[in-house]
Amino acid sequence: MLAIALATSPGLAQRANYNFNEGWRLDVGDPSGAEKPLFDDASWKSVTLPHAWNEDYAYRVSIHDQPTGIAWYRKHFRLPAMAPDSRVLIEFQGVRLAAEVYLNGEWLGRSENGVMAFGFDLTSHLKPGENILAVRTDNRWDYREKATNSPIQWNNSNFYSNFGGINKNVRLHIVPAVHQTLPLYSSLGTIGQYVWAEGFDLAKHLATVHVESQIRNDSKAARTVRLYAEVRELNGKLVASSTSAAVTLDAGGIGVLKTQTVAHDLHFWSWGYGYLYDVVTALLIDGKPSDAVTTRTGFRQTAFHDGMIFLNGRVMQIHGYAARSTNEWPGLGTDVPPWVSDFSNGLMVSDNANLVRWMHVTPSKQDIESCDRVGLPQSMPAGDAEGDPKGREWEARVELMRDSIVYNRNNPSILFYESGNKGIREEHMQDMLQVRNQFDPHGGRAIGSREMLASHSAEYGGEMLYIDKSATKPLWAHEYNRDEGARKFWNEATPPFHKDSPLYNRNQDSFTLEDIRRWDDYFRVRPGTGKRVSAGGVNISWIDENSHFRGDNNYRRSGEVDAMRLPKDAFYAHQTMWDGWVTPERPHIHITGHWNYAAGTVRTVYVVATTAEVELKLNGRSLGRQKPTHDFLFTFADIPFQAGALEAVGYDTRGKTVLKDHLASTGQPVALRLTRHIAPGGMHADGSDLALVDVEAIDVLGRRVPTALNMVHFRITGNGEWRGGIAEGSSQPVPVNTQTSNAPGMSPTPVAPFLHDDNFILSPNLPVEGGINRVSVRSTTQPGTIRLIAESDGLKSAEVTLTTLPVIQKDGLSRFEPTSSLPVRLERGPTPLGASFTITRTPIEIVASDAGRNSESARRSYDDNETTFWSNASVTRTDMDTDGYPIRHAEPDARPVSAMLDQAWIEYTLAEPSIPESMDLKLGSFRLRRYPLRITLDGDTVYQGLTPTSLGYITLPLHTAKPGTHLRIQLTDSPMDVEEVHQLVEVNGKVDQAEPTGKQSAPVLSILEAEIYTTK
Repeated sequence: MLAIALATSPGLAQRANYNFNEGWRLDVGDPSGAEKPLFDDASWKSVTLPHAWNEDYAYRVSIHDQPTGIAWYRKHFRLPAMAPDSRVLIEFQGVRLAAEVYLNGEWLGRSENGVMAFGFDLTSHLKPGENILAVRTDNRWDYREKATNSPIQWNNSNFYSNFGGINKNVRLHIVPAVHQTLPLYSSLGTIGQYVWAEGFDLAKHLATVHVESQIRNDSKAARTVRLYAEVRELNGKLVASSTSAAVTLDAGGIGVLKTQTVAHDLHFWSWGYGYLYDVVTALLIDGKPSDAVTTRTGFRQTAFHDGMIFLNGRVMQIHGYAARSTNEWPGLGTDVPPWVSDFSNGLMVSDNANLVRWMHVTPSKQDIESCDRVGLPQSMPAGDAEGDPKGREWEARVELMRDSIVYNRNNPSILFYESGNKGIREEHMQDMLQVRNQFDPHGGRAIGSREMLASHSAEYGGEMLYIDKSATKPLWAHEYNRDEGARKFWNEATPPFHKDSPLYNRNQDSFTLEDIRRWDDYFRVRPGTGKRVSAGGVNISWIDENSHFRGDNNYRRSGEVDAMRLPKDAFYAHQTMWDGWVTPERPHIHITGHWNYAAGTVRTVYVVATTAEVELKLNGRSLGRQKPTHDFLFTFADIPFQAGALEAVGYDTRGKTVLKDHLASTGQPVALRLTRHIAPGGMHADGSDLALVDVEAIDVLGRRVPTALNMVHFRITGNGEWRGGIAEGSSQPVPVNTQTSNAPGMSPTPVAPFLHDDNFILSPNLPVEGGINRVSVRSTTQPGTIRLIAESDGLKSAEVTLTTLPVIQKDGLSRFEPTSSLPVRLERGPTPLGASFTITRTPIEIVASDAGRNSESARRSYDDNETTFWSNASVTRTDMDTDGYPIRHAEPDARPVSAMLDQAWIEYTLAEPSIPESMDLKLGSFRLRRYPLRITLDGDTVYQGLTPTSLGYITLPLHTAKPGTHLRIQLTDSPMDVEEVHQLVEVNGKVDQAEPTGKQSAPVLSILEAEIYTTK
């Protein structure tokens, strides 16, 4: 109805939105006069945006060696006929790092944060006929703000891969004089639209939808305006509509119009249920509609309390991934079309991840909108490397958070705003809270930061590696399990025979087992296990990333998929363990590894499953049954290899078969097979679209051979551009001198010498790994066919033909929208009704405490604050570290060991006589120290033993048959510092904590948190 009204409203100018990505020209360097209209750019390279000028080096060199410097982009365009008082606005979704923008030789302005969208009003600088837009970009690591000489704190060569130039989309908007603004705060000073909901009735599927839009009157007279809003299904069906009160805006005036309505029969956006609506807003001037804007959004209810996260009334323990915001691809960097973002982000949902924590900087709008469509909740940072800067650097972070919130506050998938990649001081947290409260007070998003365990302002927190629990704000691990494992390396018994060396450099078997063990640390303290619970954690990382590497490769291999998004075995382990809001809700079973070994090989076979018991069979013969360790892991040791079929059978608690999984021995590879992946609407000839093509080595029965490492040679003909894939090693002898870009038409660009293999980037020859690899082919701007041929010595070749569809563009403007054919994903269905967990144990209240020494601080051991603790050590003073957390300094203790042991006890008085069945403790130096403890209840021993090390909490079983009221923990001997089984290795190759001595330490008992439980 609105579309018809707009089309029949004579005399009112309407908005026109254009894709401004095609038809740019690029030169790497800093030629004099490139901003001037008469500058000759005919020899420059033609590109379609997004296009990072150094895309060739994605994964080819390390993050530190990525080419940097000056690059110019120019675009020639003509405007269509438009109303005389129209305004022409340009929207850059982001440039890396700095951009200086000129139109027809006239300076428009500068953007310097390298992350967020910005724009300009072009109107006064336009001329009839051809116009020329020129953009000078600068992505140097040492860039400083021109006005302040301040560095850009998040422009960091460890964390933020440097894909330089106009590496995000550009849009052109022609709007009437009285118009709805764009959400570009810093550059245009405007905030756009804000859509939010309240008054949810989840059972009745209704909510009150609020619509706000900022209106600007650039006409020469005052105008009286009302805002009309419609909520529509994506198929156009009207859901609700409303109209605001009239507001009169003076010439040059700006104001916010608001309206609201109750919307019925709503589908609420959820995890794995990317249900979206179009909220269409239009201005009513003299009763006639003008300037329609469509905001695609979704409606969901959130809450954050009791240590838990609630989505649509249901508790959701976080399990997902920490991922770099660049989300890059080999040979492409960030230069991918929207369907490829859906391909990658949708795989996370298929892996049953329910959160992606983008790291360090705000991700692209393309990725944010992709998460909306695929139903992937996300945590959105603003900008940070690591730290809590002062002065201008902190001001810039607050400004970036403000701009990011204004630009992205209508995206329902954002559940968290991250104020820093590391803890920040309380006054800085309050700065960020104020920004959220001003610009997104109703969006249902928590704002916080990593760490911030004791913050009064942060609405969530959680450490990087360790397990935290809380009874108040949710605490979730911001990145756990930082180990690496290349997809190529199955195990030590499969060529190329990779063992874990150094410890973090794992093979797929070991990498998968570590993922299972580490997730169990969080699962054991999930909601339902007490008053204080863990809100979960995100595994680092989703893909093998072109940053933060540790020396073995020039990129990091911590992903559950490789850089081309081919799953590793750990992908299936997570898919098994994570298929539920808190506990697994659907059965899964997966045999890890493969079953192609040399004769005489003896293997331990691992199965990951959600069943109560698993039986392993080989060629129909039972090899026994096992119960799980680490909740999900089933281990079958010393299985002699025998070619054939390996089967795992999962049983429930009643012994009934639930499901099965199989591995089969394959024959030798005899042929190649190609499988294509393209956008749902087909591959388009816009110079940006991609086809992803899988190549497999298969046996005579058409089965992928999991041990194949065959080299494959590719040939491409037709209207396509080879962008290739990635593999371990080098496609050519490693150069030792300065390199230059090999992109056609690109000026030579010096970069640092290669320090590692080039990983076959852009090479037409690369091997399969584990029997498979994936390559990419990019369209040109000429429609037609692309023929891709794959050959390998001794194998039957394969080929695939791609057809690219024409894209209409005129005078540099196009109406083609690559997201228009992309579906929303609804596979998981709406948020289920009912509880997502069962209560497995109940905390016993502690009402008082005493201790052999420092009894006045004994309460700190159960105060729901992991930054405080009790200890029997001598303490002389307390300082605050740079993150605002206490550091207690102990003086040398001259007491005899026996006297210290006598005082190494703490006693808790229970609220009523109880039979405690278990106890959770977070002890000092929990990773490296074991404590010999005796625990008594009213004098009777209920536990005695040596505590294990952990990444946070340990659970001790307590054995007693009678109730009691006084539970005492006594250190019986000096603790033992032990050699860490798995050292955590930083990017510099160093262990992140001093190596333990292996000797007894002083007889000091230190408790951060203690909790006592019963199942009664």
